[in-house]
Amino acid sequence: MEKKRVCVTGAGGFVASWIVKLLLSKGYIVHGTVRDPGEEKYAHLNKLERASYNLKLFKADLLDYGSLVSAIAGCTGVIHVACPVPTSTLSNPEVEMLEPAVTGTLNVLRACSEAKVKRVVYISSTAAVVKNPKWPEDRVKDETCWSDREYCRATENWYLLAKTEAESIAFEYGKQNGLDVVAVNPGWMQSILNFSTLLLLKFVKGVYIQIEPGDVDGVPNKLWVVVDVRDAADAVLLAFEKPESEGRYICVAYNIMIKDLAEKLKSLYPDQTCLENFGEDDREYCVTSEKLQKLGWTYRQLEETLVDSIKSYKKAGLLD
Repeated sequence: MEKKRVCVTGAGGFVASWIVKLLLSKGYIVHGTVRDPGEEKYAHLNKLERASYNLKLFKADLLDYGSLVSAIAGCTGVIHVACPVPTSTLSNPEVEMLEPAVTGTLNVLRACSEAKVKRVVYISSTAAVVKNPKWPEDRVKDETCWSDREYCRATENWYLLAKTEAESIAFEYGKQNGLDVVAVNPGWMQSILNFSTLLLLKFVKGVYIQIEPGDVDGVPNKLWVVVDVRDAADAVLLAFEKPESEGRYICVAYNIMIKDLAEKLKSLYPDQTCLENFGEDDREYCVTSEKLQKLGWTYRQLEETLVDSIKSYKKAGLLD
């Protein structure tokens, strides 16, 4: 009997690469969509264990339905990760962020229906959970909390709006078309590099990256929801494989204030320059992964995640 085939969209990205690595290690045949399989930035995928015979890269674009159909054909499951993440101000958020996220997700889902895929796991984010000013301040945010779309638009939180819109549309499509859709909503992911880890890298260099619009005076002592990318990949596989998986799963190991994280890093790396001059506490929310843990999810100690992250920065020559 042939091994199960799974398609991972945006396979060359930070989170997706770890998901591809995990799937290959479990014996899956993986179809990975990338913009151009010949580009050097995707070479790491072909070096993964078992990639030579169990990984096939497809040239695809979220806005090109035909390319997605080709990649998803023959797969029993799809893990939809691809989504633009802004690292600078957007000049046209509708075109640069919202259209690829929303229209791209719908294209993936339609291709899944055509291929008779059994389950889709949509990789959302806590971005689609946490921005809800109507949520009671003293109540921990769980899967029933959704970011307020009008609020996100008014405050120009385009990434949060895109993830919220796309996830909502994914569930709506699944319900209307009989497609089994599950979502995993990770927090800031650490280990190796992407935008989340860029935050930590700058953090240990004593530099604060402004995440949300607005003036910043000093370093705001905000809450970070942190998860190791390896644990996030485990969560995705659980959501994909467990028959009882349904709905959304917040994937966060630690709710930690930036100031506390700085002190933790300082204790681990006393010679490293870390962020200082923190403002007042700004703990506007707290999230829980209780539902995911009931599915069987476990996570690493925070120290292990931080140490492995710093090691990876040094190995890559990004940190002295």
